[in-house]
Amino acid sequence: MENKSNQGFLEKVFHLSENHTDVKTEVIAGITTFMTMAYILAVNPNILSVAGMDRGAVFTATALASLVATLLMAAFANYPFVLAPGMGLNAYFAYTVVLQMGYTWQMALAAVFVEGLIFIALSLTNVREAIFNAIPMNLKHAVSAGIGLFIAFIGLQNAKIVVESATLVSVFSFKGSLEAGTFNSVGITVLLALVGVLITGILVVKNIKGNILWGILITWILGIICEVTGLYQPNAELGMFSVLPDFSGGFGIQSMAPTFFKMDFSGILSLNFVTIMFAFLFVDMFDTLGTLIGVASKADMLDKDGKLPKIRGALLSDAIGTSLGAVFGTSTTTTFVESASGVAEGGRTGLTSVVAAIFFGLSLFLSPVFLAIPSFATAPALIIVGFLMISSVLKIDFNDFTEAIPSYIAIIAMPFMYSISEGIAMGVISYVVINVATGHAKGKKISLLMYVLAVLFVLKYVLI
Repeated sequence: MENKSNQGFLEKVFHLSENHTDVKTEVIAGITTFMTMAYILAVNPNILSVAGMDRGAVFTATALASLVATLLMAAFANYPFVLAPGMGLNAYFAYTVVLQMGYTWQMALAAVFVEGLIFIALSLTNVREAIFNAIPMNLKHAVSAGIGLFIAFIGLQNAKIVVESATLVSVFSFKGSLEAGTFNSVGITVLLALVGVLITGILVVKNIKGNILWGILITWILGIICEVTGLYQPNAELGMFSVLPDFSGGFGIQSMAPTFFKMDFSGILSLNFVTIMFAFLFVDMFDTLGTLIGVASKADMLDKDGKLPKIRGALLSDAIGTSLGAVFGTSTTTTFVESASGVAEGGRTGLTSVVAAIFFGLSLFLSPVFLAIPSFATAPALIIVGFLMISSVLKIDFNDFTEAIPSYIAIIAMPFMYSISEGIAMGVISYVVINVATGHAKGKKISLLMYVLAVLFVLKYVLI
């Protein structure tokens, strides 16, 4: 009787039959989505720790931000979308804003927090949708593809497959590693990362559920075997740590104190701060809207006009999640494209999201496991996620050079300039200039907003 009453309650809350689904389907879908994106729990602390943030605190912030934002998605929109700190956005946070531009991670968190507040305001109006419609579709696809290359490049660096050299970058030398006596600490991890890429690739080809997560786990297990047998020898001086989980502190939740409410608003009035915040805003906006439209179309949730009925609730949960995530101590929280895996399993309502959120909650108690996962095990995930993102390049119209050249410029600028925001700026500027100079601007009806964005980006280069 109790089971039937529970099902009745869930039916009433999530309108399961109306959405042609049931409890079992939704639970399986929720678990599947969590499995496909749980890698963020290992990858995000690794990336943000490069910016000087505490890995344990970032782990807790990541799990908590994912939990809260995903529950908000279920409450506001009843959609099977799951949220977490976004890939690409975390790389921009750590590598561009902190390491390249010299801002503290506390200032970067402040930019994310303000971006979230602006998003909340934009989500309560139609502004966010208007901005989405203003940017040419080809440029949106280019941003996604460029981020894919950027993420893959970071993965190659994290695994030390690609290293600095006289030619800027070159491939890791196994011969040099053997001669220097560092093969057992560094060389073996590079080899494991390469094996991990192949394993993850095979799992993706075989369409194994949770392929990216399984790729991380298998590579990590191989690392554990190498450490136990003495083939891998941790060396803290070289940044190579033990891959064995440390349960000495028990299974308690890692303290979020080192990152909680540590935002620094001292530079909020500077042009640089506005630029950073806008870059977060821009990337998050198109990442989220693109994901929502893409996954919703797979699930047949779009109406006859190609619009998502409850998009405002979905955008609002994303916006609130971003600001809360910054308070907790993590980069921009966004809707994950991996939600498509749960949709493929039949997930159609917010119950899918609730199940995934519960698993993020459970993961809080397993931090020693996730924090022991080394960067050489998560690097293959970055490289393969890069592959999944660069596939957007296929949607660009290469027959129209006024569309293709700006898209190409946006794509190559991201990895070569080591910055997502530079890629976006270059793409927008070149799009406007090329179309105006060749007389195509009128025919395409380029929006006023695009001209404004182009001018702002040009001013950024002139003034900064």
